[in-house]
Amino acid sequence: MTVRKNQATLTAAEKKAFTGALLELKRTGTYDRFVTTHNGFIMGDTDSGDRVGHRSPSFLPWHRRFLIEFEQELQKVDASVALPYWDWTADRTSRSSLWAADFLGGTGRARDGQVLDGPFAYAGGKWEISVRVDGRPYLRRALGTGVAQLPTRAEVENVLGMAEYDRAPWNSSSDGFRNHLEGWRGANLHNRVHVWVGGQMATGVSPNDPVFWMHHAYVDKLWAEWQALHPRSPYLPAAGTSNVVDLNDTMRPWNDVTPADMLDHRKFYTFDTEPAAASQR
Repeated sequence: MTVRKNQATLTAAEKKAFTGALLELKRTGTYDRFVTTHNGFIMGDTDSGDRVGHRSPSFLPWHRRFLIEFEQELQKVDASVALPYWDWTADRTSRSSLWAADFLGGTGRARDGQVLDGPFAYAGGKWEISVRVDGRPYLRRALGTGVAQLPTRAEVENVLGMAEYDRAPWNSSSDGFRNHLEGWRGANLHNRVHVWVGGQMATGVSPNDPVFWMHHAYVDKLWAEWQALHPRSPYLPAAGTSNVVDLNDTMRPWNDVTPADMLDHRKFYTFDTEPAAASQR
């Protein structure tokens, strides 16, 4: 069983294996296909008119499936690799270990945002941005510039305390757990982290920055925590809702995946904080 660990606990060998697998997916073109898929669903629109990836109830199950498929691709390169998560309530500054040169590299230089150190620096020749929102081919970041502070644990706990998953009108103005976690209401959790990192992370091509996967692995972990706290609170809406993915509706771009299929993450992986994972560390 795959165990997703806090990035702060990874060994040097685990960091090297993770970044090595990322670089290999980039080399083969597999990585950029995931960037393209995410960019196509950033506004949550599909040909059918259903909101899917963002600003909708399926934001969380859609990204859970997206991460599972990406993790499986990493494991084809190196079976030992699992997606680590970035707890941005604890690792809150540009001096945190994930931004070191032996892992993700740091912030970008002031004049153009270009990341100059780490395995994903453009000068290293292995990480050219191919799926672009502008003409620049290099990874960009501006840590702590777009917004000064990352979300706190107190803000997270407040959102985890919300008992209802989602509610009408099922979009970015909805009240409920999903929209507060996504960040269109209240403390602005998920969205604020994208803006704090800046560069490509603040755009629809955010997976160009490998921190995307670690950020969303933590968002996914928070959903799992919420599910454990509210076992009688179901995914909503259940059925018969227009322009939204109901519990048993298919999520694009997949032909055979519904939110119901994604409700139990333990079918696919566990987190290092869960009892079942303790003996596997």
